[in-house]
Parts: sequence; structure tokens; C-alpha cells
Amino acid sequence: MGSSFAVINIELLKGFWFNIYIFFMTLIMALPLGLVVTYGSMSKFKPLKWLTKTLVWVIRGTPLMLQLFVVLYMPGIVFDMPFRSRMTAALIAFVINYSAYFSEIYRGGIESISKGQYEAGQVLGMTRAQIFFHIILFQVLKRIIPPIGNEIITLVKDTSLARVIAVAEVVMVSTAYTSEGLIWPLFYTGVFFLVFSGILSLLLSYTEKKMDYYKG
Repeated sequence: MGSSFAVINIELLKGFWFNIYIFFMTLIMALPLGLVVTYGSMSKFKPLKWLTKTLVWVIRGTPLMLQLFVVLYMPGIVFDMPFRSRMTAALIAFVINYSAYFSEIYRGGIESISKGQYEAGQVLGMTRAQIFFHIILFQVLKRIIPPIGNEIITLVKDTSLARVIAVAEVVMVSTAYTSEGLIWPLFYTGVFFLVFSGILSLLLSYTEKKMDYYKG
């Protein structure tokens, strides 16, 4: 019984490692990609602007679960080039999905800054780059940290959706054992997510407090 318990624990930890991997890889790629998408949606070049906005609308308006299936199966059906790694397909779907959400948060933050601050910088003889990095950037960061934090916490839980394309993350592993009559792996899974989300919440709260020097 003891060895069986230890084996299941190891399998659960291996599964949770996949969740952590998806989480960090998604953040590393989606945060900068979201900024690129933001510039596209705010572009003065109308075709690029409307194309970007349409793509963001489609991504935000359809379930992530559906996007996982589309990313996994579409290359094989359309181009006869199926994914060799389901993890790669999962990462692509997650990055596309979250970059769309991040882009809207970035856009809202940038547009929340009054045009008067840009004009004041120009009067002082500052370049557009100087205005952005010295005046605008930290105000935007302060304003977008709470919504970005909410998306980050949501991402922790969304990583469990990778199981729908047979990525052996922790929920898939625990439900496999549950089907054999064991209930405790589900509670362990809940603890994993609670602890990880709790640590992230503390880090995000600390970051918000560090940015609180700006009261405007």
C-alpha cells in the first residue's frame, strides 16, 4: 500500500510538472506576443487593424477547448502535417489564446493615458520614445497589473484543459486513478492548484504594492 501511494504521488507530481511547464511557457511567449497584437489592433493601417481585431474577436469568442482541438487536428487535415507532439499543439493554442487576451489589456492600459501627457512631453522637447519610456510606460504598467494578474491566475487553472488533447497533466492523471476507485488523488490535485495559485497571488499582490508609489 505504501509503495502504491508513493507511485501515485510521483505520477501526480509528473502530471503537475506539465501544468507548470504549460503555464510558464505560455507566459514567456504570450506576454510579448500580446504587445505585438496590440500594435496591430491600434495601427493606423486599416487592413492590419481590422484583421487583427477580427482575429482577437474570434479567439476571445470561442472556447479554449475548441481552439486546442483546432490547433491539434487542422495541420493534419488541411496540410497533411500532423503534430508529432501534443504538448506543442497545446502550447500553440494557449499562446494564441492568451496573447489575444493580453493584447486587449495592453490596449486598454495604453488608451487610458490622456493625450495631454503626450502633448506635454512634446512641448518639453522629448521624443516619442522618451515620452513612452519615461512618462507613459510605468503608468500603463500600474494600471494593467490587476487585470494581467487575473489572467495569470486563470491560466493556472486553464492548464488543466490540456487533458482534452491527451496531454498527461495532473487532472488527467488523477481522474485516471479515480476511475480505479481512488478519490484522494483529486484532493491532492486541488491542493497543487491552490498552493500554486496562492503563491502567485502573493507575488502579484507584492508587485501591485511596489507599483503603488504612483498615485495618479
